[in-house]
Amino acid sequence: MPYRAAVIGLGRMGSTFDDEIEWGGSIFLPYCHGPSYHAHPEVELVAGADPHDEQRAIFGERWGLGSGHLYADYREMLAEERPDLVSVCTTARVRHRIVVDCAAAGVRAIWAEKPLALTLAEADDMVDACRRHGAALAVNCARRWNPFYAETRRSIDSGDLGRVLQVTAYAQCGLSHNGSHAIDIIRYLAGGQVSWVFGEMESDEAAAGETDLQGNAYLAFDNGVRAYLRSTEGGLASWEVDVIGTGGRVRSGANALDWEMWRPVEGGPRNRGLAARVPFPWPARMQGMGLTIVDDLIACIESGGDPRCSGDDGRAALEVAVALRESHRRGCVKVELPLADRGLGILSSEIREDDVPARVRRERAAAQSR
Repeated sequence: MPYRAAVIGLGRMGSTFDDEIEWGGSIFLPYCHGPSYHAHPEVELVAGADPHDEQRAIFGERWGLGSGHLYADYREMLAEERPDLVSVCTTARVRHRIVVDCAAAGVRAIWAEKPLALTLAEADDMVDACRRHGAALAVNCARRWNPFYAETRRSIDSGDLGRVLQVTAYAQCGLSHNGSHAIDIIRYLAGGQVSWVFGEMESDEAAAGETDLQGNAYLAFDNGVRAYLRSTEGGLASWEVDVIGTGGRVRSGANALDWEMWRPVEGGPRNRGLAARVPFPWPARMQGMGLTIVDDLIACIESGGDPRCSGDDGRAALEVAVALRESHRRGCVKVELPLADRGLGILSSEIREDDVPARVRRERAAAQSR
């Protein structure tokens, strides 16, 4: 029997994002939720929920679902369809309540969009609810499932890079929304947990508010790794990551289109050795990243364990972002984690105008530009 899957939030990430992708980079198709369930041989996409009539109609036509399996109220869908896997692709404004309800309804694995929540208290509640009800919770900081980042992590685990010293990331973005990706990939490659941070935000005014903001960061990990993040304007350094170890180095450039590996060789001035570029070990298979995520969720259902990017990881990314802003607010001082005030949060940029589906907003903007 295939696993029964459903999607809540039937817009861009729930269904149509893959239509925008014309070349690989950091993304391999199928990538977003609906297409990944539809393509997976062990999964049947059985239902969808969205309060907007047109979103439901487009989703149903695209994936072959009749109106009887399309719901305006996700709670009715959970009760009627009893899905094993549920994706939560809504705005973060309502993600907390939906994830908690999915866990309580007996959903076995939840694939939630990022950021996980708007506040640390919401994130705590989501993680606790999933753990209490035995639901695996994956957060779509999808670079962890990208084959090149995974190969870099394998090189670290095998000792090919020696002891990791530093991870640096360049990614112009708001620290909560797409910053979830940047902070999470730093954590994935650094290993360990962030112990303390220094943060500098784009301005004093931005740091004083609650909305999403860009910033620069220094992160100290409990395993001795140090990391830097530039999420303010980066020029040509757009979505690049650099991992430096005692015995090697890996660098990605051009948003994961270019990968370099460096190893020490003999020679150079006074024969002290040189760093020489060697072929990066490309993965043997390039599976669609959405399929890799679904594989991971099924493994969690069948064997236990946490997804590669778990609810704990999603919460940690949000906490680091909040801590960086708090550092600036307090005079760019050292801020230790975990944060005591769980009411702190960031209003992710994705919730702006979220009463109207993003698809409709883009169509309106295109019409106005003509």
